[in-house]
Amino acid sequence: MQAIELIGRVVADLGRAETFYREGLGFTRMGLGRSLVHGMACESVRMRLGEEVIELARLDVPGRPYPPGSCSSDLWFQHLAIVVADMGAAYAMLSARTALVPMSWGGPQTLPPRNGGVQAFKFRDPDGHPLELIWFPPGQGRPRWQHRPGPTPFLGLDHSALAVSDTPRSRRFYRRLGFRVAYRSRNYGPAQARLDGLHGARARITGLRVPGADGPGLELLGYRPPGRAGDVADNDIAADWVVLGVPALPEPRLLRDPDGHRMVLIGSMPD
Repeated sequence: MQAIELIGRVVADLGRAETFYREGLGFTRMGLGRSLVHGMACESVRMRLGEEVIELARLDVPGRPYPPGSCSSDLWFQHLAIVVADMGAAYAMLSARTALVPMSWGGPQTLPPRNGGVQAFKFRDPDGHPLELIWFPPGQGRPRWQHRPGPTPFLGLDHSALAVSDTPRSRRFYRRLGFRVAYRSRNYGPAQARLDGLHGARARITGLRVPGADGPGLELLGYRPPGRAGDVADNDIAADWVVLGVPALPEPRLLRDPDGHRMVLIGSMPD
């Protein structure tokens, strides 16, 4: 069975990043050590929230900081969507425990019924990486996110969202890797503009999942018009990556989708 095994981010200060994800969002450390990311030496820490895993990596040879003035439509954009059991409690905890850098205007936003009535809030970590808090009302999202009380309001990662310039082209790329369309929507209007912090925001949303896999999915964000493109080097702060376990793969492979987002394929044991 193929499945997303973890999502990685390059950081400038590993201790600062770990503290943010632990104290602000409820992640716990799994392990710290030396490793390779895209063939480059680094110190990294793996962290877990619920059943999902992220890796934070400080490379020995650092690259460029996160591009200044970035917005949700820029084609290097890739966020982590963190599901919360209570948006008010999660937002209050995040605000109290971190130097909050919001992307959204006016705090958490409630999207209209045509977009599921979800509540969401976008913000940045200390390195500028975008994140999203998301709350699903009854009947929305995957059943695993309903009725799951825990020690904090932060439950786990639902997906990683990628800005794309051509949704059909990106969908074909990910289909070859085993992903299938799980949901679609067209998001626009005042609430979407406030959520993105982007005047006139209009996005074609396409959710992708590997059938039968119980991990995070991907979400294609087709903004119109699309934002800026850029050449992100493997050691730049914006060089997020997704690790996909593929049964019987003999050696790791690094792929880039049509807009440059990184997908690392690694061997996994078949079910």
